[in-house]
Amino acid sequence: MLTLLTIKNFALIESLEREFYNGFSIITGETGAGKSILLGALGLLQGKRADLGSLKNKEEKCVVEGHFNIKEYKLKEVFATLDIEYEEVTIIRREILPSGKSRAFVNDSPVNLADLQELSSYLIDIHSQHQTGELSDENYQLHIIDAVADNNSVLEEYQAHLKQYKKLQSKLKEFLQTQAELLKEQDYNAFLLQELEEAHLSDLNQEQLEAEFDKLNNVEFVRENFSNALTVFTDEQVGLVAGLREARNILSKLASISKEYEELSNRISSVDIEVEDIVGEIENMVDSVLSDPEQLAITNEKLQLLYSLQKKHQVATVEELITIENELSGKVFLATDLEDKIVEVTKEIESLENVLERLAKQLSEARKKAVPVLQKQLIDILKQVGMPNSNFKFEFEYTAHFMSNGKDQMQLLFSANKGMDFGLLKKVASGGEMSRIMLAIKSTLAKYSNLPTIIFDEIDTGVSGEVADKMGEIMREMSKEMQVFAITHLPQIAAKGDTHFKVFKTAKGETTTSQIEELTYESRITEVAQMLSGKDISESALVHAKELLQR
Repeated sequence: MLTLLTIKNFALIESLEREFYNGFSIITGETGAGKSILLGALGLLQGKRADLGSLKNKEEKCVVEGHFNIKEYKLKEVFATLDIEYEEVTIIRREILPSGKSRAFVNDSPVNLADLQELSSYLIDIHSQHQTGELSDENYQLHIIDAVADNNSVLEEYQAHLKQYKKLQSKLKEFLQTQAELLKEQDYNAFLLQELEEAHLSDLNQEQLEAEFDKLNNVEFVRENFSNALTVFTDEQVGLVAGLREARNILSKLASISKEYEELSNRISSVDIEVEDIVGEIENMVDSVLSDPEQLAITNEKLQLLYSLQKKHQVATVEELITIENELSGKVFLATDLEDKIVEVTKEIESLENVLERLAKQLSEARKKAVPVLQKQLIDILKQVGMPNSNFKFEFEYTAHFMSNGKDQMQLLFSANKGMDFGLLKKVASGGEMSRIMLAIKSTLAKYSNLPTIIFDEIDTGVSGEVADKMGEIMREMSKEMQVFAITHLPQIAAKGDTHFKVFKTAKGETTTSQIEELTYESRITEVAQMLSGKDISESALVHAKELLQR
């Protein structure tokens, strides 16, 4: 339950610290006094959106802190699931910085708003006036029945499997889209891959092929030029070999005269030897250069295939073609591998569908069994608040779709009077009737939920007199199971509280601030009397106020 609330620099509140107690607490105050500000601050603790405009002093940060005693509520597992440190007195703090940045902390550890919203749903329920419209929401109606049917564990299991089911459906959709795209290119990719594989690219050396082709394609030209070169070297009259030999013989005669001449003679001898070696090599090459039209055709065919593939794939080397071959091979393999994955995911989806179907039927059957129990409790409570002939009808349709809470679609039909046809609740119930129905539902839920705190914000709208008195009794009865707050303008309800707080505004200079104080018994008499008769409190109003407080 909420034991302490601290607010600093929020709207009209400069600084406020208020302790709260178990049981039934009343909050009253004139319109505009700041009750909605109080609810706004509590909304921040629920993870609602922070607004920079809420800062009273724009130069300082706003801090809202709530202390919740949750020792008796078995919430350790919830904290563990959210990876938040558990404390028997848990402290939630929200800060709004002047920069507009908002921060949230649970037990001094930072948390994101999604986790805070999840956690706060186990700690406090704030029922504002506009939330009466939730009664028309099918999911909320099923939530009520699930609470009575004790469907929580089954619903959690169903939703866990549904989350996995949706993930697999998304994965399957992604696989199918990828497969469709691959299939469009599959035949062409397979053709390109086959073409590259048949070329045996790893066995091809482009430089060697081009050199071999040049040799084979220029055999006659090569032989002719080799022959001309040999003539130059070996001609008996003017050939280089004969000339070098004659020069060597002449210079060798001078070698003994000086070292210088000897060195020159040795050099000409070396040239003569080198030339003879060159002549021998040319003669060998002339013999090896043979015309081979068949090999020329084979080499040319390989090169033309290579050039064609390079042009098609817009690359210049064999290595680049091999890279493309590997990529195409991967794509072709991916299409085959994808088919296996699609089959595997489809089987998983079918298996999950069987589990979800079983759980959805279990939920549906439990709901139908809970309807008479819920129906009787609601009718009994509504009889107490001036709706003795009210009746409900719950119509179920078991659909083909897995929804967030099963496969049930439900319509809640209502009749306020005998002989009146049943109609959709939102269409046939008046505002005052909706308020009383909501109180009946919240009262019923209190018996089945483990919620520590509930706050009713003017749930008494549209009622008065004896009905208001009965509504107060119902909230007081609820407070035996949980901490209950009621923000009210009705004296009949205000008098039912165990504790009474008043919200009021004070003006100091140019500054207006909101405060909240706990009323003593005497000040409660005055407050209730003022609610009965207005600012000019009559003696009879004081007497009536005392009577109400003594009931």
